[in-house]
Amino acid sequence: MIFSRAALALVCVLTVPALTRAAEPKPMNVVVLLADDWRHDTLGCAGHPILKTPNLDALARDGFRFTRANVTTSICGVSRATLLTGQWMSRHGNEAFQMFKTPWAETFPGLLRANGYWVGHVGKWHNGPFPKERFDFGRSYAGTHWIKRPNTEPVHVTQLNETDALEFLQKRPADKPFSLTVAFFAAHAEDGNPKQYLPQPGSAELYEKDTIPVPALATDEALKRLPPFLQLPANEGRKRWTWRFDTPEKYQTMMKNYYRLCTEVDTTAGRVLAELKKQGVLDNTLVIFTGDNGYFHGERGLADKWYPYEESIRVPLIVHDPRMLAAQKGKTNGDFVLNVDIAPTILAATNVATPKTMQGRDFAPLYRDAKKLAKPWRDEFYYEHAIISNKDRIPASQALVRHDAKYIYWPDFKHEELFDMKTDPQEQKNLIADPRREKQLSEMKQRFDKLKEQAK
Repeated sequence: MIFSRAALALVCVLTVPALTRAAEPKPMNVVVLLADDWRHDTLGCAGHPILKTPNLDALARDGFRFTRANVTTSICGVSRATLLTGQWMSRHGNEAFQMFKTPWAETFPGLLRANGYWVGHVGKWHNGPFPKERFDFGRSYAGTHWIKRPNTEPVHVTQLNETDALEFLQKRPADKPFSLTVAFFAAHAEDGNPKQYLPQPGSAELYEKDTIPVPALATDEALKRLPPFLQLPANEGRKRWTWRFDTPEKYQTMMKNYYRLCTEVDTTAGRVLAELKKQGVLDNTLVIFTGDNGYFHGERGLADKWYPYEESIRVPLIVHDPRMLAAQKGKTNGDFVLNVDIAPTILAATNVATPKTMQGRDFAPLYRDAKKLAKPWRDEFYYEHAIISNKDRIPASQALVRHDAKYIYWPDFKHEELFDMKTDPQEQKNLIADPRREKQLSEMKQRFDKLKEQAK
């Protein structure tokens, strides 16, 4: 059969684009598992001697774990705003757990939805009124471990996370890529409840026969090395220490229930991952597990977070990325990866342009091929935290954090600290008055001022 030139041209127009479309890879899906009050070493794969996190451990074996991940502000609402916006608090402006001032169109969920993604958020929000209309599937709740809704029995908040996450995955449109954030309330304490941590009944036998090790820094000596204003009873970290850790018996009870909540989160994470695998989409889904801030487990006579010490600012970070080479799976990295980097990393993985307003960086080259970094990775970062209520309760703090040194400034008290992180990783000897550190201190304060300005 002989075709005219026009007919051949029409055949080419109809067939070539179709073949091209068939060859294009599917857009990558995204699942963010965001735990609450969960510091970097609260994982079996991080070497914890008691805690059981088998599903997250498996995710790390099949993925990649960052051992020096940090937050730029160690408190729930601000950190979550940073994750959404890719910005320091100084820029997104959420100092008081209200809605950040960054336009929604410049957040990673807003950008993904604008680019055809089916976008969901289930669980804790903590950024002002929950903008349900901004999501295709949006359910917000937190504050208590047991949630009572009309005409239903109370349900545990982590079980609700699981039910809602699975509903999102099972009812999503099959023809759209998706992005889901599972924002856990656990293992946050239930403020105002004397029990603090209320796990599910099925977890009661977990850790029952274990003795939870008391941290080496849970001493009066470590408390006395803190700045004087952190030692006072009015300080919130000290106050919450009395709620949880002021007797050996209370310490064991609180920490066992805290770890039960963590294992429950691990179980839910495992069921979400199993659903992704069942649907055949895990191999095309970027999965990120991290936390919104670190947590004091009684170290320095403190509880909770806020302050620029290592227990408070370091968080877990596990990444499962289908683009990762097999040789990279199960490995770890000790670079400073920050919560400000998560949004740019998600956007780069989904081929969505990153707004110039985002201050973080795509960290995927660190686990894919570091040779592809456009410039060397950071070896320092600026930390900031606003005053809450008053300077005696939770004072403002700022810091320049490096691998070998840390400079801390408490603006409400004009108080400074300097630590050698190589010889004193537990930050017990303040070198601020050491004349041998004068040159180093001067250089660090100059960098501190520059990075503080860049954060705006």
